[in-house]
Amino acid sequence: MAFDPAVFPRCDQTPVWEGLARHYESEGKDFDLRQAFARDARRFEDFSLDAPHVFCDLSKNLLGRDTRAMLTELAQACGLPAQRDALLGGETVNLTEQRQVMHWLLRYPAQQAAFTPPAFDARRAELAEVHATLEAMLAYAERIRADEGITDVVNIGIGGSDLGPQMAVAALQSFADPARRRMHFVSNVDGHELDAVLRGLRPERTLFLVASKTFTTIETMTNARSARDWFATQGGTDVARHFAALTTNIDAAREFGIETTFGFWDWVGGRYSLWSAIGLPIAIAVGTTRFRELLGGAHAMDAHFATAPLEANLPVQLALLDLWYRNFHGFGSRSIAPYHSSLKRLPAYLQQLEMESNGKRVDRQGQPVSFATSPVLWGEPGTNGQHAYFQMLHQGTDVTPVEFIAVREAAHRLPGHHEQLLANVLAQAQALMQGREDAGGHRHFTGNRPSTFLLLERLDPASLGALIALQEHRVFCSGALWGINSFDQWGVELGKVLARDLTPRLASGDVSGLDGSTAGLLKRLR
Repeated sequence: MAFDPAVFPRCDQTPVWEGLARHYESEGKDFDLRQAFARDARRFEDFSLDAPHVFCDLSKNLLGRDTRAMLTELAQACGLPAQRDALLGGETVNLTEQRQVMHWLLRYPAQQAAFTPPAFDARRAELAEVHATLEAMLAYAERIRADEGITDVVNIGIGGSDLGPQMAVAALQSFADPARRRMHFVSNVDGHELDAVLRGLRPERTLFLVASKTFTTIETMTNARSARDWFATQGGTDVARHFAALTTNIDAAREFGIETTFGFWDWVGGRYSLWSAIGLPIAIAVGTTRFRELLGGAHAMDAHFATAPLEANLPVQLALLDLWYRNFHGFGSRSIAPYHSSLKRLPAYLQQLEMESNGKRVDRQGQPVSFATSPVLWGEPGTNGQHAYFQMLHQGTDVTPVEFIAVREAAHRLPGHHEQLLANVLAQAQALMQGREDAGGHRHFTGNRPSTFLLLERLDPASLGALIALQEHRVFCSGALWGINSFDQWGVELGKVLARDLTPRLASGDVSGLDGSTAGLLKRLR
C-alpha cells in the first residue's frame, strides 16, 4: 500500500504544538518535582506504566497531568495511531528507499499470536518464509552447540550486524556456558581488534560467522578475508565447515568458500536485525528455547504497542517525553544508566538505534525541520558511571535526563551485592530529584533533575526482548511525531565514498584535488 506522509502533519504544524509552547512558558519551564510530589500523593501511581516485562516510573520527570494530556493530544493530532498501523500493516513507510519496515514480523509467532496487525493476510507468505529461515537457523545453531570440537565462535560484522548480537549475548551471559564455547565479536576495520581475537584461537576449533546483508560491507569483508587468510596459514583446511554467512548474496558467499548461508529481507534494517539470521550468535550462545523466549518477549511488547491506548502505551509515552525534553526544555542528550553489568553494551546499542534512526534534519518530504531531532545518547553501567560522569549529572551546568534500568532479581548468589546495587540506583534517582539545599558552594546540589526508571523483574531472554522492542517502537514514535523517516541512514554514506577515494591515495601519495587539511594529514600519515 502507498504510505502518504502528507496525510500526517508534523508536530510543529498542529495547533497543539502552539498550545504546548504556551504551556511550557507558563508552567513547564519552572516545573518543580519536589513540589509536585508534595502536592500529589498519587503521583507515583499515576505516573507509572506497566508493559509486558517492563515497569516504568515516569514520576520523576518534569511533567504534570496537563502536560501529559497535551502531549497525548499531540500524538493524536499527528495521526500516530494511523502511522503505527501503517508500519504494522506492511505499508512502505521507508519512503526514501521504498521499503516496508517489518522487523516486527521476525518475532511474530506461527501460532497463538498476541495481536493481529492490519491487513495481515497479505503477510502470510512472508511469515512462512520467516519461520522457515528461523527453523533452519536454529537447527544449525543446535548443531554447533552439540559440536564439542567448536570451542570459539567469531561474529564478524559491523553496525546492526554487530551491536545487536553482541549486546544480547552479553546481556544473556548467565544463560550461556562459556566453559564450553566462547563468543567473540569483531567489527572495527582496525586490525588490532581482529588480531587480538585471533591470537587466542585454534583454526580447527573456531567457527566464523560473516554478517553482511550484501556481502560487500568493506569493514566486514576486510576482516572476513583476513580471518580466512589466518585460517589457511594456521593449517585450517575446511572453510565450508568453519565459516558461515548471514547474507542475501549467496553467490558472493559461495565464491568466498562459504556453503552455509542464512538470509533476511530488504524490510529488515540493520539496527533492527538481531531478530533475524543476524541473531545466529545469540542462538548459538543460549540455544533454541531461549532464543524463542527472546522473540516472545519482543512480540508481547509489539502487542502492547499495537493495542494499548495512547495514554497507557509505554513506547508512545516515552516518545512524547523525549519530544517534550528535546523541543521545549532544549535538553540535548539522554544518559542511559543500566544497573546490571550484563547490560554493558546497551548504551552503545541504543546510540545506534536512536541516533542513526532519528538524527535527521529534513522531514519525509525532504523539507528542513525547524526543531531539534535526536538527542545524543550515552552512558555506562552503574555503579561504574557514578564514579565517572555522575558528577556532571548532579552539579553540571547542563540538565541531562537519565534513564535508569534496574533488575529486581539477581542471577548470582553473592551475598550483599545486589542490595547495594539496588540501593545505589534508587539513591541516584532520588538525589537527582531532591538535590541538597542545606549546603552552599561546592556542596550545593540544585536537584530537580529528571529521570525515568525502567524496572525488569529479572534479566532473561523474554524481558530483554521486550526491552529492546520497547526502544524500537519509542524511536519510531519520535520519528513519526517529528515527521522524519526513521529507517534510512544516508548520513553514513558520504564518509564511505570519500574513504574509497582516500585509500589508494595513502599508497600513492597523490593529494591532487584535496583540501589543504586532508592533504597535509595524508602526507603525515604515509
